[in-house]
Amino acid sequence: MAALVMDSNGIYLDGTFGRGGHSRAILSRLGAAGRLLAVDRDPDAVAAARALAAEDPRFSIHPGRFGTIGEIVAAAGLDGRPLSGILLDLGVSSPQLDAAQRGFSFGAEGPLDMRMDPHSGESAAQWLARADEADIAAILYELGEERFGKRIARAIVAARTAEPITSTTQLAEIVARAVPTREPGKHPATRTFQALRIHLNDELADIRSCLDQVCDLLTVAGRLVVISFHSLEDRIVKRFIRDEAQGPVLPKGLPVRATAVQGRLRALGKPVRPTPSEVAANPRARSAIMRVAERLS
Repeated sequence: MAALVMDSNGIYLDGTFGRGGHSRAILSRLGAAGRLLAVDRDPDAVAAARALAAEDPRFSIHPGRFGTIGEIVAAAGLDGRPLSGILLDLGVSSPQLDAAQRGFSFGAEGPLDMRMDPHSGESAAQWLARADEADIAAILYELGEERFGKRIARAIVAARTAEPITSTTQLAEIVARAVPTREPGKHPATRTFQALRIHLNDELADIRSCLDQVCDLLTVAGRLVVISFHSLEDRIVKRFIRDEAQGPVLPKGLPVRATAVQGRLRALGKPVRPTPSEVAANPRARSAIMRVAERLS
């Protein structure tokens, strides 16, 4: 909040409402003229956000993906006013993990779904039932950084010939039997579930699409704050801020004004990670990393 809210009367966007923890914190720092737009594609999150919108006229919820924030802002009736800040809290939310029926977690028996929006796209069970072994292995390696991806993919294909893979615990057991060694403190299926979730929800493409639009939406001195929980997410954010800070790459010796090569963003401070006390209070924060950037003129 200290990094994000610089203007109490500004317009802010919470790109991932979840259950509104960040949104309520932002609203507590805004004045009467301030405004907050929130985005989420999860129907349960949208329902929770509508309850908040009924309580606070400064707040509005816009169902959809944050990769379309340009369209969302354009349709929000801001009369061309830019945003003072954009917050992205990436990845799955705790309510999604805790609801067994959503299929995000192997901690409890549930249908193998994993979709942020259960009414759109393929479920994990549907995709695993038809995907080629090589495609499964590639997804596990590229999006889960799972070194046993080929072994796990082979086990999944063998298991589905006997019976459909339809539950979270069923998949977790298949993965556990296929993985020869375990990472300390991690369930052997952690990377597999993470990779499938990212793939099914096209999360990395959504991040790239959103970041491509933020500089056009932010006012001068407006803030971009991104909290990542996965190395692939953070790598995208880190490179985006670096490239936007560097500015356009032009041939050496080209006679141009300094303003023509100035970057559109500058990184503020070092990446922020949770303290040991924060991790002790909330173990799910252990892999979080926050990056902050400011819009330049």
